Amino acid sequence: MIAEIQTPGIAHIGNMRQCQVALERAIERHAGLPGLVCFYGPSGWGKSLSSNYLCNSVRGYYVQIKSLWSKKVILQKILGEMGIKPAPTCGEMLDQVCDQLAASGRPLIIDEMDHIVDKKAVELVRDIYEGSQAPILIIGEENLPQKLKKWERFHGRILAFVPALPVDLEDAKRLASVYAQGIECADDLLRKLVADSHGSVRRVCVNLDQVREAAAEQGVRQVDLGWCQGHGVAFYTGEAPKRRVA
Repeated sequence: MIAEIQTPGIAHIGNMRQCQVALERAIERHAGLPGLVCFYGPSGWGKSLSSNYLCNSVRGYYVQIKSLWSKKVILQKILGEMGIKPAPTCGEMLDQVCDQLAASGRPLIIDEMDHIVDKKAVELVRDIYEGSQAPILIIGEENLPQKLKKWERFHGRILAFVPALPVDLEDAKRLASVYAQGIECADDLLRKLVADSHGSVRRVCVNLDQVREAAAEQGVRQVDLGWCQGHGVAFYTGEAPKRRVA
C-alpha cells in the first residue's frame, strides 16, 4: 500500500485518496492482470492536483499532455521526465521509455489523456504498457471511459475505472485551512460553498480566497454565511455573468 504523506500547505482532499486507490490497483495487481487504470471526472475536481501529489509520493513519472503535442513530442516529454536523452527516432524513443519503466519499477502517470484520444494516439500508450508491463495511471475528463471504447484492445487492458469524487464538507474544511488560512469559516458557509461548487474543488478554492480577502479587509477572524451575505461576498458558481444592458 502507498504510504500517505501529510504535506504542509497541501489540502488532503478525498480525491487524493481516490487517485491513490486507482494507482494501488495497478501496482498491487496479481500477475497476469492488466496494469492500466483510469482516474476520470469533470474539470476542476482536483484530479491534476491529486495526481501530482501522488506522483511525488511514489516517485512516479508524470506527464501532462498538451493539445498540440504529437506522438514524437509525447515520447520526448516522457523521456525528459525520466532524465534520458531522446533517441533520434520514435521507435527508439519508445524502446527507451519501455526499458526505463521496466528497469525502474516506477509507475507512469499520464494526465489530460483526452488529448491523446482526440489525436488517435491511444495505441502509443498501449505500446508503452505492452513494452514495459509497468503500472500506468491515465487521467481524463468525465467521458474518457466512453471515448476509450473505440479502442477495444486498449479498453480491454484497463484494470479499473476510478471516478473522481465531488467536493464535500470535509474537503471544504481542509481547503479552508489552506485558502482561507487564519480565518475560521462556519459550517453553514462551507456547506453553501460546496453546494454552489457543483462538485468543483477549484470553485471552492476561488470562493474561499474571496472570503479570506473580504474578512481581511474587515479585520475579522470568524465568518459565517450571514456575514458573507451581509458584506456582499458573491460566490462563483461557474455560471457565466449575465449581460448588462444600459
